[in-house]
Amino acid sequence: MKLDMLVFAAHPDDAELSCGGTILKHVALGKKIGIVDLTRGELATRGTPEKRTKEAHAASRILGTKIRVNLEMRDGFIQNDEAHQLKIIYTLRKFQPDIVLANAVKDRHPDHGKAAALVHDACFLSGLRKIKIRDDGKLLNAWRPRALYHYIQDTWTDPDVLVDVSDFFRKKMKVIREFRSQFHDPDSREPRTYISTPQFLEFLEVRARDLGQMIGVKYAEGFVSERKVGVGDLFGLK
Repeated sequence: MKLDMLVFAAHPDDAELSCGGTILKHVALGKKIGIVDLTRGELATRGTPEKRTKEAHAASRILGTKIRVNLEMRDGFIQNDEAHQLKIIYTLRKFQPDIVLANAVKDRHPDHGKAAALVHDACFLSGLRKIKIRDDGKLLNAWRPRALYHYIQDTWTDPDVLVDVSDFFRKKMKVIREFRSQFHDPDSREPRTYISTPQFLEFLEVRARDLGQMIGVKYAEGFVSERKVGVGDLFGLK
């Protein structure tokens, strides 16, 4: 299945937290979107990999994504080496996305930056036809996405691209709450973590409002690009 956009996430819930509104908006526009979780989040203080898998698929049903797969890399030990790159290349060639979204280049969790570098390099390598990868015996064609954007996570980064998600922010928060094992639940007896406090969910709204303020809308999500971003005409800009 060819997808319009493929979102890579080091952990289940990274995509929802950082670009859930963007996913919802593009699904509403008729685009085919997929999410690829690199790990099962097995080192997380709260929850279990099995529970997070169920939560991720529940979230995807609300988002309306076409596929969600997990590459089962080791949480905490993502590496930008040949074995990991080949897994990403296989996924890129199988789904042929025009746009790829990936983790923040630099962030509080070291897996995020490592995943960003891994996806960046794999996007280039995926376009090299002399790298041979097969799926059920069939040779997959070389494929390089048209654009790669890194979503902003915990650490503030000045955005290069801002997407107005005002009409989708409340639904995004509903999606995030599907990850009940990770975020605030007053009935939970699991250890308190940085992201399990009520203040963390409040922070997400403040961040979205701050990004929205930059382009004169209520809520926005931000992305970083390593290349210049162009538009067809200036009237398309906020």
